Formats: sequence, C-alpha cells, structure tokens
Amino acid sequence: MRIDKYLWCTRYYKTRNQATEACKKGHVKVNGQNAKPSREVFPTDKITLRKNQVDFQLTVLEIPESRVGAKIVGLYREDTTPAEALQHQEVQRLAQAYYRKKGTGRPTKKDRRNIDDYLDEGD
Repeated sequence: MRIDKYLWCTRYYKTRNQATEACKKGHVKVNGQNAKPSREVFPTDKITLRKNQVDFQLTVLEIPESRVGAKIVGLYREDTTPAEALQHQEVQRLAQAYYRKKGTGRPTKKDRRNIDDYLDEGD
C-alpha cells in the first residue's frame, strides 16, 4: 500500500491529498528516509511524520484494505510517539488559549503595551 494511502487509512490525515502534500514537503519518513507519496509500506516499517509541530512515530503492524474506524486503528499501527512530544503539543495549545479567547479580535492598546513590556524584559 502507498504511504499516503496508509496515513489516510489510519486517520492521521483527513484527506489523501493532505497526506500526499505532507510526503511531498518531506514531513514523512519511512525507516529514516524521506518518503515520496508512492512509496510502498510493509509491516514492521517505522514511520515518522511531523504534524502540528509534533513528530509522531509509529510502526506498521498490518495493512488495512480501506479507511478504518477510529476504534480499530490500533490493529494496524503501533504508536511509539514519546510522551514529551505530546506534552509539548498540549502546552502549546494551552499557551494559545490562555491570553486571548478565540474571536476577540485585535489586541487593545493596553494589551499591546503589556506585550511590548514583556518582550523588553527578555532583553
């Protein structure tokens, strides 16, 4: 099975086109080598993919015939992503949500001054 189709079947990407683009940009590696979208995947291959600033690591267990449900994805791959990488993603998500609520618009003049003061303290 092609790597782009495998990543789509195991629900790492919503569309096959997104998986293909990730391969073309060099975000996907198979056994340590950059993978083209047409690269064949076999059981026991180690895949590393970068998505949302997190390096996911997984091992291919079996090849699915078509896209599988979220509950049975574990039958086809083993996720070996380090816990630190997932914690880093959680910290980033919380940092973005902490300062401003989504949809509140541009920073006010007071917010801008606070940001500038914070950045000047770092120097």
